[in-house]
Amino acid sequence: MTNHTARIALVGDRSPNVRSHTRIPLLLDALRERDGLDLDAYWIPTDQAEDGVEGFDAIWVLPGSPYRSEAGVLAAVRTAREQGIPFLGTCGGFQHALLEFARDVCGLDDIAHAENDPDAPVEDALIVPLACSLVGHEGTVELSPGSLAEQLLGAERSVERYHCMFGPNPHHLDTLRAHGLRFTGTDSAGEVRVAELPGHPFFLATLFQPELSGDGTRPHPIVRGLAAAAVATAAARTAGETVRAASKG
Repeated sequence: MTNHTARIALVGDRSPNVRSHTRIPLLLDALRERDGLDLDAYWIPTDQAEDGVEGFDAIWVLPGSPYRSEAGVLAAVRTAREQGIPFLGTCGGFQHALLEFARDVCGLDDIAHAENDPDAPVEDALIVPLACSLVGHEGTVELSPGSLAEQLLGAERSVERYHCMFGPNPHHLDTLRAHGLRFTGTDSAGEVRVAELPGHPFFLATLFQPELSGDGTRPHPIVRGLAAAAVATAAARTAGETVRAASKG
C-alpha cells in the first residue's frame, strides 16, 4: 500500500520548557520508523493561527497554556471541527476545544477560561482551576465503551499522565452534551477527562497528555490514531486531486 505524506499542524507556542513540545520530534521519528506513517509537521504559533490553519491533514493543539493568542487556538479548533480535519487537543488543547464548542456551537459567547480571564465570575467560566492540581499527576481514566478513545486504547480503563491546573466546570457540561459533544472519559471520581465529537472523522480532546507516555519511542495509541487519520486524509486528498486532474485532461 502506498504511504502518503500527511501535513500536520502543531498549534502552540513552542518552548523548550514545555516537556510535551520536546517529545514531538521523538514521536514523529517513532511514527515513521515503527508505524510507517509519514508526517510533515509544521509548528504554528498561536498568534499566527489567527490568520487560519488551512490545507492540513490534521491539527493538533498542544499543551503550553496560557497561549499567546486564545483567538488563534480557537480558530484552529473551529477549522478542524467545521472542515472535518482530524483533530487532537491535549491538556490546554482539550480546554480550548471545549471553549470553542461552547462559544461557536452552543452560543455561550461570554463563557470564559479562568486562566485567560481570571476576573470572570466562576459561574461564567467553562474552564476553572482544579480542586487539586494535576501537575505531574498520574491517574486512571475510565473510557466509554464504543467511544473513539476506547477503540484506540483497546480497553475501557487506562492510566494516563497529566500536567495541568485547570479543567471543565461541571455546571456547563450538560449544555455541551445537548449540542452534541460527547464526554467519553472520566477519572475515578467521575470528573471529565476526554471529549469527542460523534460524526466527525477524528475529533478527540484529552485533559491528560498522551505525548508524555513512556519514553517517546512507542507513541501512545491516541497519538498513533491521529497520525493514521492524517495519513488517510492525505490519501483521500491525493486521490481527489488525481481524479480532478484526469477530468481536466
